[in-house]
Amino acid sequence: MKLFFGEIHDNTAILSEEESHHFSKVLRGNEGDKIHVTDGKGNLAEIEITSISKKAVEGNILNLKTDFEKKNYYLHVAIAPTKTMERLEFFLEKATEIGIDEITFLQTFHSERKNIKLERIEKIVQAATKQSLKAYLPKVNDLTKFNDFIKTNFNDFTKCIAHCEDDIEKTPLRIVLSENPQKILILIGPEGDFSRDEILTAEENNFTGISLGQQRFRTETAALQAVFATDWELK
Repeated sequence: MKLFFGEIHDNTAILSEEESHHFSKVLRGNEGDKIHVTDGKGNLAEIEITSISKKAVEGNILNLKTDFEKKNYYLHVAIAPTKTMERLEFFLEKATEIGIDEITFLQTFHSERKNIKLERIEKIVQAATKQSLKAYLPKVNDLTKFNDFIKTNFNDFTKCIAHCEDDIEKTPLRIVLSENPQKILILIGPEGDFSRDEILTAEENNFTGISLGQQRFRTETAALQAVFATDWELK
């Protein structure tokens, strides 16, 4: 199945300008070809191409599926970017393939990276969504200061912060997930972990300290472990 991003209307679908260029110039697509289009909001349409121009490829909808493979939970991971972007990009790709709904990047006390290229990150997530044939495109949020983020009102979310402090109480993530939360937010710290003050401040804002196992993970591994565990327990 060839999957493209575009706008889906009542009877027609229009590929985005970038996707139109890829279809017509790179893949040498033609009128009459049949492809699949998603709007990234859960809609998946099979279309037959009826029009090809420089900026837009359009087609008639042959079949439309709404809420295509929608999960029964919503997962938001907030992660401190790693110093090496390749490791962060690996997490983004795999988390998208497994199933994640929202990603926020955190600037923490021990953060090694102070900026990110949001446009590149969005392209990685889009490519992973297409590769895994998903109809939901994860939302990507820009770098946010830790203290600002945890004070945001996350209505109805079960809020967790993963950390390695032995003398601050932690609950295994599987125990938290056993309560079958419909919306869960998990914070993943940098290589140096969250600072003690950050952990305590998070708990003051109703975050539960969690552990991801006995071993100590790299940042991107810890984040993937959280995504795997959530998918395993809640799907």
